[in-house]
Amino acid sequence: MTTHRFQSLRRFQFNLPQRIAAGLLALFLVQGLWLTGHQTLSDRDYQYARCGRETWERPSSLTGYYTTCGNIHDGILGYRLAGLPLTLNLLAERGLDLLRKPEDRVVQAGAGAEVSTWELHHQLTHILLFLRLPFLLAGCVLGGGLWWVTRRLYGNLGGYTALGLYCFSPAVLKACVAPNAEVLAALGVYAGVYTCIGVAHAMQGPAARWRPRIVLLTTVFGIAAAAHIAALPVGALLGLLAMLWVAEGRRSQVLPVVLIAAAGALLLVFACYGFSPDAFSYVFRSEAGFLWFSLDPGRRFFLTLANAGITVAAGASLVLYLGLRKSRYFGNTAPLLCALALFLLVMTGTPGAPWLWALPFLLTFVGGVFADAYEGPRGRLAIAAAGAILLLQAVFCVLSLPGLL
Repeated sequence: MTTHRFQSLRRFQFNLPQRIAAGLLALFLVQGLWLTGHQTLSDRDYQYARCGRETWERPSSLTGYYTTCGNIHDGILGYRLAGLPLTLNLLAERGLDLLRKPEDRVVQAGAGAEVSTWELHHQLTHILLFLRLPFLLAGCVLGGGLWWVTRRLYGNLGGYTALGLYCFSPAVLKACVAPNAEVLAALGVYAGVYTCIGVAHAMQGPAARWRPRIVLLTTVFGIAAAAHIAALPVGALLGLLAMLWVAEGRRSQVLPVVLIAAAGALLLVFACYGFSPDAFSYVFRSEAGFLWFSLDPGRRFFLTLANAGITVAAGASLVLYLGLRKSRYFGNTAPLLCALALFLLVMTGTPGAPWLWALPFLLTFVGGVFADAYEGPRGRLAIAAAGAILLLQAVFCVLSLPGLL
């Protein structure tokens, strides 16, 4: 048993590829902290802080509503993540106040009094950072997942290409430096689709290998649903189609697996609402899950100058994909189809950005096609071209940061 444990530990290595990926993610985090340092608290911040704290500290005083913001109908996970650091910081300061003199205490309110978010703004430090740190970390997790998938499928150079474009994407950075549901939903949908593919591969083996992956799939679907309720049907449908493609000989078992994972995900969402039937049922009585199709999100993204490097990379990848037969296989086709589908979606009931959910799939496609080009007869030229594209995207991203010019 001990020998097996040490053998498992030796599998987690931090060699040069992992160090390069960690360095890119560190640059991503530095950019996010720089953006945070040049922001001020907004009305949206106060809304997420107040309602997020209420989900942890106390129920709403308004009868029939889950928080004083009303019933959260699009996704509660963003509110919980925004409020958690503030609640923990407040509890820590109250504990430390027991060791301080009365005149030196941070929380000056009475012991039994409720401390408002406005009072927290004056009594606690770094409140703006606390509100954004969970979303920045979620962005790092999404980048790490992108690196893990692309490196596993396409090798180190394909992983570097996808992760480099991701870490210098102004759209991703902007989503990670404000409380919102989008980066969390993007993480849930991307992880959900590739976990579905992993389950489909495991279904070719003994049933004992299915169970842990189905549990993981349920958890990932739960993150997607709690982030934005529309993300669950979108991720489940894309994952189902990918599983039907992969699970040859087991296709009759695919739908029950996805339905079980989706049902478990809804149970996790119910738990996020504190097992409140009224608040949970309001999710299905709202219009938060309504979707439609439009070309405008994709057009705006690809015509934005700050995304020039990603636009060039996507265009070149599409040309190579159509021109090279060896690039047209499942590993490249699946993320391309997912990206196209998500770029066409728009929210009609509540504000949302499915085009941001598409970005990890697009970068996975780019990494895969470029990896094929690296192994071709003009591999050095392809590597040089990819390096120039990454440099272009990095320059535009850095120039978009405030306070540098």
